Amino acid sequence: MKYALLIYGAESQWNTLSEAEQMAMFEKHGAYSEALVQAGLMVSGEPLDVAETAKRITDDGVQDGPYADTKEQLGGFYVIEAGTLQTALDWAAKCPRLPGDQIEVRPVPAYGDA
Repeated sequence: MKYALLIYGAESQWNTLSEAEQMAMFEKHGAYSEALVQAGLMVSGEPLDVAETAKRITDDGVQDGPYADTKEQLGGFYVIEAGTLQTALDWAAKCPRLPGDQIEVRPVPAYGDA
């Protein structure tokens, strides 16, 4: 089964990091991605731009982001192929994150797949 590992964190916290600290976090994600590949679990993964760059399509047209008045924003995701939810949770626990960041694990249903 596929699982989405959704990375939520405060963009304001990210913005306080030095460029070197940000690059160190990118390197940690590179190593994490490579570990997922080596384990045969990696399907895909991407960072996302800041929430204020988001657009939302509604019945009234296009709205500019951000939308929710929250401290956390969706900053990126991985999609992995794991045999069990516990395996997905174990890998989510290894995902690099800043203090206070959260990783949400959600099954990706295979609608219509044989």
